[in-house]
Amino acid sequence: MHDDRRITEVRLERFVRERINPAVYSRSLPLALSSWDVPDEPVPALEAMRQEFRPQEHGAPWGKPWGTKWLRLQGEVPESWGTEPDTTVEVVVDLGFTIETPGFQCEGIAWRPDGTIIKAVSPRNQYIPLKLLGGGMAVDFYVEAAANPDVAQGWTFAATPYGDKSTAGTAPQYRLGPIAIAELNQTVWELQQDVWTLAGLMEQLPLELPRRHEILRALERMMDVMDPDDVAGTAAAGRDALAGVLARPAYASAHQLVATGHAHIDSAWLWPVRETMRKCARTFSNVVSLMDENPDFVFSCSSAQQLAWIKEFYPELFSRIREKVRSGQFVPVGGMWVESDTNMPGGEAMARQFVEGKSFFLAEFGIECREAWLPDSFGYSAALPQIVKSAGSRWFLTQKISWNQTNRMPHHTFNWEGIDGTRLFTHFPPVDTYNSELSARELAHAERNYRDHGRGTVSLVPFGYGDGGGGPTREMLAAAARTANLEGSPKVRIGSAESFFQQAEEDYLALPVWVGEMYLELHRGTYTSQARTKKGNRRSEHLLREAELWCATAAVRTNGAYAYPAAELKRLWRLVLLQQFHDILPGSSIAWVHQDAERNYQAIETALETLIGQAAAAVLGPGERQFLLNAAPHPRDGVPALAAAERATHPEAVCATADAGGYILDNGIIRAVLDADGLLTSLVDYASGREAIAPGEHGNLLELHRDTPNEWDAWDIDEFYRRNVTALATALSVSLEEHGSAAVVVVERLAGTSPLTQRITLEPGSPSLTITTAIDWQEREKLLKLGFALDVRADRSAAETQFGHVFRPTHTNTSWEAAKFEICAHRWIHVGEPGYGVAVSNASTYGHDVGRSVRASDGGTTTTVRLSLLRAPKFPDPEADRGDHELTVTIRPGADIADAVQEGYRTNLAPRLVRGASPVEPLVAVSNPGMVIEAVKLAEDGSGDVIVRLYESLGQRSAGRITANFEVGAIQPVDLLERDIPAPGVLVDDVETDETGATLHLRPFQLVTLRFVRP
Repeated sequence: MHDDRRITEVRLERFVRERINPAVYSRSLPLALSSWDVPDEPVPALEAMRQEFRPQEHGAPWGKPWGTKWLRLQGEVPESWGTEPDTTVEVVVDLGFTIETPGFQCEGIAWRPDGTIIKAVSPRNQYIPLKLLGGGMAVDFYVEAAANPDVAQGWTFAATPYGDKSTAGTAPQYRLGPIAIAELNQTVWELQQDVWTLAGLMEQLPLELPRRHEILRALERMMDVMDPDDVAGTAAAGRDALAGVLARPAYASAHQLVATGHAHIDSAWLWPVRETMRKCARTFSNVVSLMDENPDFVFSCSSAQQLAWIKEFYPELFSRIREKVRSGQFVPVGGMWVESDTNMPGGEAMARQFVEGKSFFLAEFGIECREAWLPDSFGYSAALPQIVKSAGSRWFLTQKISWNQTNRMPHHTFNWEGIDGTRLFTHFPPVDTYNSELSARELAHAERNYRDHGRGTVSLVPFGYGDGGGGPTREMLAAAARTANLEGSPKVRIGSAESFFQQAEEDYLALPVWVGEMYLELHRGTYTSQARTKKGNRRSEHLLREAELWCATAAVRTNGAYAYPAAELKRLWRLVLLQQFHDILPGSSIAWVHQDAERNYQAIETALETLIGQAAAAVLGPGERQFLLNAAPHPRDGVPALAAAERATHPEAVCATADAGGYILDNGIIRAVLDADGLLTSLVDYASGREAIAPGEHGNLLELHRDTPNEWDAWDIDEFYRRNVTALATALSVSLEEHGSAAVVVVERLAGTSPLTQRITLEPGSPSLTITTAIDWQEREKLLKLGFALDVRADRSAAETQFGHVFRPTHTNTSWEAAKFEICAHRWIHVGEPGYGVAVSNASTYGHDVGRSVRASDGGTTTTVRLSLLRAPKFPDPEADRGDHELTVTIRPGADIADAVQEGYRTNLAPRLVRGASPVEPLVAVSNPGMVIEAVKLAEDGSGDVIVRLYESLGQRSAGRITANFEVGAIQPVDLLERDIPAPGVLVDDVETDETGATLHLRPFQLVTLRFVRP
């Protein structure tokens, strides 16, 4: 037979384009338009409808960037429309859409005149059924049109002014398209879906497979039997020609796909938070509208914050969502406040993501999410399995690891083992997208790509337009229906994430295991971009620690005379958690987002400082004695952990002497030598007598790198940045200052054209040297690193993560290690060899790299620890990080892991001196310093019970006791949501004994939460 396959395929493409698609709507009639332009920020619907609407021309340009235009649409439906079988009437609204980037351009939401939401209109979802407009043949409703600019600009990563209202300009971004009443031919639409599914499937099948040619000939017969001049009249015949191939059942061994509706809505990204609120309303209104028409449709919705916005600003829509939750169609998933970054949030913040998220879903819907849902975060901390399980959840889903540049994950379904040994059932959907359209290409890819064939038979596919929202469409539901049991395709069923996980657990019993972090081999620059946002996060986390501790202490010590501010603390926690969203804290959003974040952090600091001041005054009483409030989990300056007492003084000042143009600083614990350029040439701790700085090398060396990633500017640091570096080894000036008993060396230098001043401080009694770098950063596409070349043979580094630390090799034996050329650490990083190590801590920096080399001179090993201080990416915020910064780093020689943990807290909890009348005992104390108390607070249920969260910090088996210094009626281990659970290794005392507490035998990094019940 002659091969006319390509001829027929080209014929099909044109037949669909020119005949079928235009015939979906057989006739249309333009609507009368009037409009009102919102002067600035969006206003509520009823307020907008009260404004003066003026005649609006069809096809006119509209929409200054980030502006809003309200349109009023009016008209009459001709009597004969919608009366023929298989025809319905819809309103089609084209705001000037392009179909390429749904969610990244203008969008609209339709409102009834009574202020209730109808549904949204978006690039691939432009219709509004007449029956939703209130009945009758009259059309009269409003569209709130958002002129969101296309910041992505084709993903060229070129600098754009659109991310900041002050630079975005006022030129119209869009031109109105057709806005009309239209008659939908249901049969033609169904034919359109048949062809889309079959043509897509055909393209995915091998040429040698008979099924491919069977489909081709059926499509050919469809075109032959139809009249191109009467598509509507012959569409039924066309469908009949395709019915046979659509009815062929799938192979018995076909891969199974559980398709769950989804709309991954970034809580901020290339749009501000205020626009996300409207995106949520638009998407969720579409979803509930689809559910009304499709009772089997299931939609998975993560992020409690987004539903909290709907409850506050769109209460009528929230009520509709509640109904769909009760029916099992609208399914909350994830149990987090937002889909947060997981690399940088601290341990307690990561825990609170689940506390606040799960509590919201339980309170509002009576639903407990059992899966953690993080499709798009930029890598996954090794501490997550324990945190997820401690929150009462049992499954984990992610997608982003498919973006790895170098290595491919070996499994799609597996047990993920965290730092403490907790294992978590994890799925990584092989469809490699969280925005599926359920196209044949995507379904075929999921089946081909699945790495666990022969052991597992099922995977998950989240479908619906996302990132900028939109969600599933009726076309996607049509695709799901056609591929439920179709030869050549995986079997698709619509269901919830929970139903998938239950099926997968039963299906795949002997799971492989992945141990440790799931490091994303991409987006490494997110540890550094937007340093102010990162500093605000770190500062807020520690202020919340202090506020909860002192507020709880005051409430207990005053027997309730001081009222614990539970509601205000919850509000502030939720605001901090929002900023930890995976495009805010990582620094990958437009300028507007980070400006909002900085304002939020300032407001958070002001509110928390007020709470801390009030609690301190209540617990200390009026007086003039000066006390140190030590919120750290370790003693400080003679003050016990978690207590307030008078600060011990150090009798001897630091000795500072000039030396060859530089200075020697010595406090009897460590001795530091700085040369005439302010570089650290020697650092010795007297306990070991060992030199920390490698021979001929330096510490405190600033280096400036070219930073021009191939794409994803704010996200990425590419490995070739290392090949272009300028060492900032020459100082403009070096001088000595004395501050009381401390000594400070002041170094001024230039980083490119950016002036900076370093203050290198040694305090009396301090085991570490503090380096504070103040800089007016004016570079573009540069990366500033601060390095320490250490005389340590370290084959791995230890970096703090949530409730512990993670080890990473310093060598590059394999591609997996080589890919980790930039790593994340929280408050400290440690490198060591048996018997000796060095800890480097920071107050707001997350990006690091650790390298090693063997010296030719003496055969010793130099391990270099560098911190990434600042970047200057041009997209999506061309002014990212420019301006003033102050960054603090400490280096502690002769340090073990316990010292590193202590140093991290010391660096991030500045001494808080307060005047009062009397000292305050800690509420609780732990006998083993390796057991770190992370949080002390009152219970979420308002009972007044004290909640204490602690963890084993050294990565070893540890034993000790925790005791309460207040009257306790009972002690109960609880989960993160403060529900009673058994806790291995926790033996609670009989409360009738003189000492009330618990004996702890903890495994490495074990996390424990205890409720101290007050009688």
